[in-house]
Amino acid sequence: MRRYIIDPAVGLRLDTTSASPTPAPDEVVVQVRAVSLNFRDHLIATGSYPLPVKSELVPVSDGAGEIVQIGHAVTQFRVGDPVVSMFFPEWQGGGIAAHKVGSALGGTTDGMLSEQVVLPSSALAPFPPHLSFEQAATLPCAGVTAWNAIVEVGRVAEGDVVLLQGTGGVSTFALQFAKLAGATVIQTSSSDEKLAAARALGADHLVNYQDTPDWDVEARRLTDGRGVDLVVDIGGAATLERSLRSVRLGGRVAAVGLVGGLGMIDPLPILTGVVNISGVLVGSREMYTAMAQAIAAAGIEPIIDRSFSFEDAPAAFAYLAAGAAGKIVIRI
Repeated sequence: MRRYIIDPAVGLRLDTTSASPTPAPDEVVVQVRAVSLNFRDHLIATGSYPLPVKSELVPVSDGAGEIVQIGHAVTQFRVGDPVVSMFFPEWQGGGIAAHKVGSALGGTTDGMLSEQVVLPSSALAPFPPHLSFEQAATLPCAGVTAWNAIVEVGRVAEGDVVLLQGTGGVSTFALQFAKLAGATVIQTSSSDEKLAAARALGADHLVNYQDTPDWDVEARRLTDGRGVDLVVDIGGAATLERSLRSVRLGGRVAAVGLVGGLGMIDPLPILTGVVNISGVLVGSREMYTAMAQAIAAAGIEPIIDRSFSFEDAPAAFAYLAAGAAGKIVIRI
């Protein structure tokens, strides 16, 4: 069986010595058909991830495939069922807790960049039937993160104004979910081409932050000085202060990423603007289920920027580091 391992000496390394897995009573074996990459995978592969990582790690949290073996105690799945992985297998529902998020796939436990994986049945879920394996593989991290930010944290309703940063996987899903809720969307990017793609998905206002570096001022101008109801912030220290200045009095910021790195921020806009900031750490299986139902009902299709073969996985990671419009997928 072939799989990739993060080797501290060489980075991503193809391993062909592993035997095919055998399931325990509550486990299933999945023939992986596709995985999708997240910025977290780039950080882990380059040794830059700020959280613990398993040694000799099989990377990548997000994958889809079909069940080829089941343990005798598994009742909710059958051989041949198409399934998708859950980012946090232990976070089935309810609020976040340390014991629920301690075993994230592709970080503290082996992930999906392998021809076959063995997982507890609780780590898997069905996906909307109109999606391909490649499309389904984009859902566990980026999809659930965006759903959490827009629906759970943002509580976005018809008539709200949402500001989204960039056109990566989370931001693209957030655009689709915000429009599904009836919101007006302000989309930022450094690329006019990517902004045009966002326009095609329904973005109402486009802001190239290279041409308009004071995009917080522009967001207020576009809302007649009021400010937006929600910012989905992916940039961390590089963008958070402008995000805080973009929201209305009592508005919300969903902090979902660290693309712009770490650093200190001025707390004054939080206090004077009574801004609610919520960190978003993907989400639960319960959130995934609600998202999958909405995707199925609306016929939403995830946006894939580019697909790579299993043999070209290193090239996919390099492409991820350069930035994408939508999701990057590796076919297996």
